[in-house]
Formats: sequence, C-alpha cells, structure tokens
Amino acid sequence: MINISDSASDKLKEMLAEQEIPNMFLRLGVQEGGCSGFSYAMGFDDEESENDVYMNVKDLKVVVDKQSLPLINGLEIDYEDAGMSGGFTMHNPNATATCGCGASFRTATHEGKPAPEEC
Repeated sequence: MINISDSASDKLKEMLAEQEIPNMFLRLGVQEGGCSGFSYAMGFDDEESENDVYMNVKDLKVVVDKQSLPLINGLEIDYEDAGMSGGFTMHNPNATATCGCGASFRTATHEGKPAPEEC
C-alpha cells in the first residue's frame, strides 16, 4: 500500500488536471541508481501493463510495477510548498539507508546499483 498526504494528493490532482492527455494516472516505481542504490521514479502515465499493480489512494489512480512494489510498499508521499526547498518527499519504511537529499535508498535485502555521479 502507498500512502499520500492530503497536501501531496491536492498537488498531484492539480498537476493531473493540467495534463492534456485523458486517463492519466500517477506511476510510482524504483530504478537502480542514485547515491544509495535505488532512485524513486514518479510521474504521470496513461498506459498500464500486466506487470502493474493498480491502487486507488485518495481518489488518485496509482500504478506500481510488480518489481518495484516490495521496495516501496508502505511508502508515504508528502508535499510541502516551501519556496525553493519545497516539493514532494518520500518516507520509505523499507529503506535502511538513504542519501542526504532523500531521493535514493537501499533496503536490508536489496542494495541496487549506486551511481554517486547522479546525486
């Protein structure tokens, strides 16, 4: 399950409303890289595959690929509008280590493939 704060939900709905492609949804996942081994992937998409898991979170359609789900199950997404330092933040209960900016992580069972030049 993925958790999205009210402020993040409001911001995502606002951003989705600006999209000109119908049936867009939030896609979450991870990819190898970043300082700690895995980087979060978050964006809008309009195509699903049989490798995807669908969930409805605060009236938002959220899709996660089956390989990423164990790494981000329980993920909490928040949004803070604080000028230059504002934006989306991720709190991942599976992460045993994160980079200083919070954009990458590793878990106790998955280290990923760090790419420090991406930080």
